Amino acid sequence: MATKRDYYDILGISKSASDMEIKRAYRKLALEWHPDRNKAANANEKFKEINEAYAVLSSKDKRSAYDQFGHSAFAPGGGMGAGGQGPFGGFRQQGPFSYTYSTNGFEGGSPFGDFIDPFEIFEQFFGGGFSGARGRTRREVYEISISFDEAIKGVTKEVMLPRGRAGEGSEKRTIKIPAGVDTGSRIRFDDFDIVVAVKKDRTFQRQGDDLIKEHELSYAKAALGGVEEIETVEGPVKIHIQPGTQPGTLIRLRGKGAPHVHGAGNGDLYIKIQIHIPTHLSRRQKELLSELENE
Repeated sequence: MATKRDYYDILGISKSASDMEIKRAYRKLALEWHPDRNKAANANEKFKEINEAYAVLSSKDKRSAYDQFGHSAFAPGGGMGAGGQGPFGGFRQQGPFSYTYSTNGFEGGSPFGDFIDPFEIFEQFFGGGFSGARGRTRREVYEISISFDEAIKGVTKEVMLPRGRAGEGSEKRTIKIPAGVDTGSRIRFDDFDIVVAVKKDRTFQRQGDDLIKEHELSYAKAALGGVEEIETVEGPVKIHIQPGTQPGTLIRLRGKGAPHVHGAGNGDLYIKIQIHIPTHLSRRQKELLSELENE
């Protein structure tokens, strides 16, 4: 199996590159290797490679994981944590509906994953010049903000879509958002696309289809072990705490994360243990802790 190239090398940037430098490098390379312009035999693979690198390096969390673990951070079973498993899970590049366009016959989904078309990037930043390439038909794109709970469970919403020129009215449509979407997911409907923005949740932190939740233990429970009830997106479950559990320990609950929007099953839920240190102790509590310290 061929060794994957370094993402920084693919984009031709240093590891200290800023977000703007990453975007600038991506725009340049994506435009150069876009299949609508470049007819080289390896253009498709190069374009896919460029978009994969950008998908990782343009994300703060994914870039941090890559800097620490390399490509193994996004491989099944790769990354950090006990047993070689990490809270980043496997790298899932595509959203629930891939970006599509018809100029090269890729109807029903682009082979390059879920990315921003560089032709559209240049139209936005430089005022056009590529919109007529190969006679592509533009689709209307709208954004919608949903709650974390709606993203996890899926939701049906009624929305008003502006149609025609300003002041000419709007159209009421019912849209179904599948369970498991995340911020940036692009959903294709018959004559328009919806880009999803998911509001942050106070309890769960999301990394792809995996979730991370902090849980606080008392000093005694962490030292002695026991049973704790944990709230998940599917309801409460009970877990066993091993004696001597340390702060920062990650406990993996398989299949308790976000639903896979492509196919059945769920990601994993990681419980990150925090230890509660009491700030006000009674005289007896101080005596007991002193005895423990002496022992």
